[in-house]
Amino acid sequence: MKKLLLFILLNCLATLHAQEPLKTDTIPTLAVKTNILYWATTTINLSAELRLDDRWTLDLAGSYNPFTFANDKKWKHWMIQPEARRWFNRSFDGHFLGVHLHGGQFNANRLNLPFGIGGDTFKNYRYEGVMYGAGIGYGYRWNWNRHWAMEAELGLGYFGFEYDKYDCETCGAKQGSGHEDFFGPTRIAVSLIYTIK
Repeated sequence: MKKLLLFILLNCLATLHAQEPLKTDTIPTLAVKTNILYWATTTINLSAELRLDDRWTLDLAGSYNPFTFANDKKWKHWMIQPEARRWFNRSFDGHFLGVHLHGGQFNANRLNLPFGIGGDTFKNYRYEGVMYGAGIGYGYRWNWNRHWAMEAELGLGYFGFEYDKYDCETCGAKQGSGHEDFFGPTRIAVSLIYTIK
């Protein structure tokens, strides 16, 4: 899967010209994009961004992961993440600041999280629940030509998780319910963009 994504990205890049500045008399009004980093985690995602005026845009991102892997390992979820963006120069060009919300549902089982996060808790139990929160982000967009661009963004903020905890077996017994708060990265993106108009 990773090799296929890399192949597609390299083919797109090979067909593009050197970065061209946007013409001053035409500011794009609508773009669609996909976050390459999410695809690396098998998460299907798509985003649409609409210009509101010369310095403001509204980005609506959605992601979905329906997959279960070997040994019943999964991080199934869906999430939406709207973000209002204020551009330093003008819409769809250069630096921007964003304020975003997020919400969705998850079903996680047998996860080995990096850096020892959660210890063995995520390996031994299954969690189902909802997630929600908000954050602020900073990003930059590189316009390659009239239609193609790339964007990077990092957002920080809050995630709340309300969950039910189960034994790992299929349809395992419920062990209880809980709530967790998380402060840290809420949006990490390297997106390939196609400007429609």
